[in-house]
Amino acid sequence: MEARTQMTYARRGEITDAMRFVAEREELPPETIRDEVARGRLVIPANIRHLAGALEPMCIGKVARVKINANIGNSAVSSDIDGEIEKLSAAVKYGADTVMDLSTGGNIDAIRQAIIDTSPVPIGTVPIYQAVQQEKELEELTAQDLLDMIEHQAKQGVDYMTIHAAILIEHLPLVHGRTTGIVSRGGSLHAVWMMHHRKQNPLYEHFDEVLEILRYYDVTISIGDSLRPGSLADASDKAQFAELDTMGELTKRAWEYDVQVMIEGPGHVPMDQIEMNVKRAKQVCHEAPFYTLGPLVIDISPGYDHISSAIGAALIGWHGSD
Repeated sequence: MEARTQMTYARRGEITDAMRFVAEREELPPETIRDEVARGRLVIPANIRHLAGALEPMCIGKVARVKINANIGNSAVSSDIDGEIEKLSAAVKYGADTVMDLSTGGNIDAIRQAIIDTSPVPIGTVPIYQAVQQEKELEELTAQDLLDMIEHQAKQGVDYMTIHAAILIEHLPLVHGRTTGIVSRGGSLHAVWMMHHRKQNPLYEHFDEVLEILRYYDVTISIGDSLRPGSLADASDKAQFAELDTMGELTKRAWEYDVQVMIEGPGHVPMDQIEMNVKRAKQVCHEAPFYTLGPLVIDISPGYDHISSAIGAALIGWHGSD
């Protein structure tokens, strides 16, 4: 498939309308935006179909302001398009720079399309969530099912996708002895599939095919950290960093296809390890933008996770998360 990404144009030395728009918003020279996109240190999540509609381009990366993502989405017991549009509007009103639709039930396609058609900010998804919903059993899921879902969502206009391609079958023994095991939903789905079939992660084995789809629609890949720590006790362990090494490998492979890359970061990290985690992720993943889930800096704040997460987010943003 033809490459039509912002990175493709940047590497040709071209400044796109999206780059000019972003440069004005960030109060930076357009040439700086172009050069940082070409280098991979800046992403402009802008699916060509969303860009032709309601999207107002923005950027994430080293030279830009730190950005904030908000998650919305329905469940199997609560499905309402108007409700999700209301959540989207509230998120944008109060400053969300990007929004993820994590819907897991009901008419997911109709909800997502309504969100994309309405949203001025980039919309992200986790394709395996919908792929699993459409299968009776997780174990029946095939690599082609996952590729078809990625392409389906790309055609809808999704701007960035969390793809859990970096968790490998050889990483799974490293999880034994953890306090909280695998807490990533997408990661746990892949782990169960690999253990059942005794085969390698299908998204890792078919990563080139994933990239062909993403570059055609200019979907930014957020390489998911399936083995992120779910408690302070598991932070910065062998499992987390083994997967991080694979994320670094996949970053380079994505750039070979001119696919823009973000690196998903950890969720529970004690304050004294935050700076180290940022530096290590930036080094291993070649300075690709770092997109972190907080992190929460304590485990004992049920009901107040928004506070402990805000503390972690402020600290990790200070230390270089994007």
